[in-house]
Amino acid sequence: MAQRLKRWESPRRQGRNDKGKGGSARRRQLKKQTQMLRKKLKKGQKAKNQNHNRGREFSSLPLFLIAKVQSKFSFHKEIRK
Repeated sequence: MAQRLKRWESPRRQGRNDKGKGGSARRRQLKKQTQMLRKKLKKGQKAKNQNHNRGREFSSLPLFLIAKVQSKFSFHKEIRK
């Protein structure tokens, strides 16, 4: 007894290598494209964050601590002379 299809259904091919009933190649292309774009975007943000953090190494210290450290180093230089 054959299975009846509804009017909105279309027959599918039998077999394990069939990837779908149609249009699946375009869907795979779009999936790969979005995946590559997401990967590229993530890579760009990672590089941007690394560059941003490099500039912030010393600026994260309060100014009065920087001045204090610099004055101590200049004091030691004067003693050595």
